[in-house]
Amino acid sequence: MQPGDRHRAYFKANLKVIAVLLAIWAFVSFGCGIFLAPWLNEFRIPGTGFKLGFWMANQGSIYVFVLLIFIYVWIMNRLDRAYGVEESD
Repeated sequence: MQPGDRHRAYFKANLKVIAVLLAIWAFVSFGCGIFLAPWLNEFRIPGTGFKLGFWMANQGSIYVFVLLIFIYVWIMNRLDRAYGVEESD
């Protein structure tokens, strides 16, 4: 594999990861926090009494976003090793 081909493949893999994670984030933020909120409000979080749609709009989407950051770091470290572009200590 030529160096230029390897860089293109790495960049394509990176864009694929970003697209999937952004789609998850958009679904959780807009889907669960706005569009599905009336349905989710039929459920309550045990021990708190908060409606699930309200919680997803205010807290859940933030937690998912932070979780997606950690997932992105983990996936990118694996991609870096696979394509030989990992950072040295």
